[in-house]
Amino acid sequence: MTTTTHEADAAKKKAADEREKRQKAQQEQQERLAKQRPTPTQDENDRRALGETFTEHEDDGSGPDPNATRQVEAAKPAGGGYGTRSMHRGHSASE
Repeated sequence: MTTTTHEADAAKKKAADEREKRQKAQQEQQERLAKQRPTPTQDENDRRALGETFTEHEDDGSGPDPNATRQVEAAKPAGGGYGTRSMHRGHSASE
């Protein structure tokens, strides 16, 4: 089995495109990592060792967490909710 010149050229082009995409992605990730700082920072570690407590950390430059989900609570109804059927004495739920 031999491959034609056209198939070989297509395979070489595909490999070159994939290599270029991979290099671009690696370069973008390296640029992002260069801008980030560790969390907690050394200053926060030092202050914690002296007894200070933190509820929020300094921004580490990484941007928003893509895996974070937003927690939203529904608004309470203005009319005080809804009414339910009251159970009468002597009646079962199956009647």
